[in-house]
Amino acid sequence: LEASPTFALDSKANEIDIELKKQGDYVVRFGIGQPDFNTPENIKEAGKRAIDENKTKYTPAAGIGELKEAIVNKFKKDNGLEYEPANIMAGIGAKQVLDTIMRAFINPGDGVLVPKPYWVSYTQQVVLSDGVPLEVDFKDDLKIDVDNLKKVISEFNAPIKLIIINSPNNPTGAVYLKEELEEIAQICLDNGIYIIADEVYEKFIYGDISHHSIAGFSQELKDLTITVNAVSKTYAMTGWRIGYCAADKAIIKQMSKIQGQSPSNPCSIAQWAAIEAMEGDQGSVELMRNEYEKRRNYVYDRLKSIDGIECGLPEGAFYAFPKVSGLYNDRVKTSDDFSGQLLEEGRVAVVPGSAFGDDRYVRISYAASMDKIVDGMDRIEKFCKGL
Repeated sequence: LEASPTFALDSKANEIDIELKKQGDYVVRFGIGQPDFNTPENIKEAGKRAIDENKTKYTPAAGIGELKEAIVNKFKKDNGLEYEPANIMAGIGAKQVLDTIMRAFINPGDGVLVPKPYWVSYTQQVVLSDGVPLEVDFKDDLKIDVDNLKKVISEFNAPIKLIIINSPNNPTGAVYLKEELEEIAQICLDNGIYIIADEVYEKFIYGDISHHSIAGFSQELKDLTITVNAVSKTYAMTGWRIGYCAADKAIIKQMSKIQGQSPSNPCSIAQWAAIEAMEGDQGSVELMRNEYEKRRNYVYDRLKSIDGIECGLPEGAFYAFPKVSGLYNDRVKTSDDFSGQLLEEGRVAVVPGSAFGDDRYVRISYAASMDKIVDGMDRIEKFCKGL
């Protein structure tokens, strides 16, 4: 099992940052994907009320009824999906929900299709459940290569239980078009493969692009899809640790059993805060989206101006995924070399592409203030010119 590269990077950045601050400098952090905004006040107040009202006991494993109802309403309003509370499970962040899905589905040796570039924990969660991560190649647009998907399916001799589709995507910012998702979904239907639709960045989409939920395409696909989301990114609630999913009742029942035997339940206080997040004023979400779009445009323009770097315009999430292999030389031969030396010499933290399945790239999170983004991009440009 591998350590989380993003947390390992953050730990290293912390060490360097402590020393730099003694000298009046600091590390610009483009590593961990965490909103730089604070949790909105109405949500914090809901958490405080829950404490004052002594809502601090164990809850049902899959979440309190009020939270499930809020999630049901969210799926209907935002995604056009009709569910009942029995179709819903809340967990300790989307990461723990994903892990519970893996435990519910995977027997030793089963395959899980993981399209590259992938979020760092997907493959390791499969490994933790004794499954086999089946990496699928991507095209120049950073989206799944359907021909390679078919090839990987045909060549694997054990059962393939799941595919993970993440749109908007971490680390690339790519957003799948409806017809692209439909093509992938049909392959899954033809092969009896369940779909994990990781939609945690759905609220952060830019330009004329739209988000589409696979579960909304047909009843057949709804039965085959586990739609995963969270309040973490949307409402700047990463530390509150509330994620959730919707799926067939039989799937949720099995997942709830696993949750009851593992963490027991999500934090009671955070559940009440999450209800306010989904049912309260949504103005903060659009405020953040607008700010992320400005930052995206700036980071993209700066990256495009640096010789040796290739970068497409991210359509969603809050990441850029530039190809930096054009800068590789005798000193910098890999994405780990690039990110390591950028941290040591340029004092900027980015995540190497090797963590996401491709060594030619690095991931830059623009979930940082514009002042820090400007400073960080200046440092990156200076570092690149020195290679």
